[in-house]
Amino acid sequence: MEELDIRLMKGNEALAEAAIQAGCDAFFGYPITPQSEIPEYLSREMPKRGGVFLQAESEVASINMIYGAAGAGARVMTTSSSPGISLMQEGISYIACAQLPCLIVNVNRGGPGLGTIQPSQGDYFQSTKGGGHGDYHLIVLAPNSVQEMADFVFLGFELADKYRNPVMILSDGAIGQMMEKVVFKKREIKKVPKPWATTGKTKDRERNIITSLFIQPEKMEVVNIELIKKYKEICEKEVRYEEIMTDDAEYLIVAYGLSARIAHKTIQLARAEGKKWGLLRPITLYPFPYKRIEEIANHLKGAATVELNAGQMVEDLKLAINGKVPVSYYGRMGGIIPSPEEVKENLEKIFSNF
Repeated sequence: MEELDIRLMKGNEALAEAAIQAGCDAFFGYPITPQSEIPEYLSREMPKRGGVFLQAESEVASINMIYGAAGAGARVMTTSSSPGISLMQEGISYIACAQLPCLIVNVNRGGPGLGTIQPSQGDYFQSTKGGGHGDYHLIVLAPNSVQEMADFVFLGFELADKYRNPVMILSDGAIGQMMEKVVFKKREIKKVPKPWATTGKTKDRERNIITSLFIQPEKMEVVNIELIKKYKEICEKEVRYEEIMTDDAEYLIVAYGLSARIAHKTIQLARAEGKKWGLLRPITLYPFPYKRIEEIANHLKGAATVELNAGQMVEDLKLAINGKVPVSYYGRMGGIIPSPEEVKENLEKIFSNF
């Protein structure tokens, strides 16, 4: 029988424990609410279990330490919350261009600015469209439970190594703080060879050089073309999503993370009244499930996103629907979490006008 480790944990703590079990060599980060339980847990547990924990002097320092350690071939991670992630954007752009694998966790809080410490999904654009400069993408995973906070750490490191690309887990303050049962399975962690790493000159090869600076425009264009080719492969192979009652749906809700939990209950309430509503939950926000949503749109009357922001995912939903049916949005901002009943009442008004 498979050996299971079952615990009651906060989402932040589950993610931290998963990082250790996934073979994270080093963590570099800086505390900020509502993700501070992650560095707190790792500061206590990582040194006891063979890893390196270092609280940097800032988020800017943290992401550049990630750049250096990833370049040397280590499995590394940093975590922060919205304003801290904003400070990391230049370093993330460097890492993406240098094609270095690492895991970045954003436990969203309200904004813009310092905002509030309450949960939000206002960092969707920043995460999925490339928050720094240049043409690049992160692979973005959106957990909606404590279990997925843990599971997506293993998946995130795997995808980062597979594509030599930074991966972001985009969570929020509610999932980070809530407590649920989480199951840790016994896993064999196999780290992939990294012959490109800057481990010094050996008898078999010259020194490796990693950089994101290419003075010649012709070389810079080649690098960008290589990145675009990689992103195309990611979009073809790594799209992940969950569907709930979409087969006969007349109206589709698209929601991720905490909003998807609310929307799930919303469609149950609607179905109890004979309304044919369905839910598609993107698990990867990049790559986004454009193709599947376009297929579902063939039998829809309308669609809407439910988000804890001003409707940032609406643009991607409109691209996916491709003009087949009307698209709208309902959500709250500033850290306010709507109830399923509130969402249902407002979507009924929206759908009735389609």
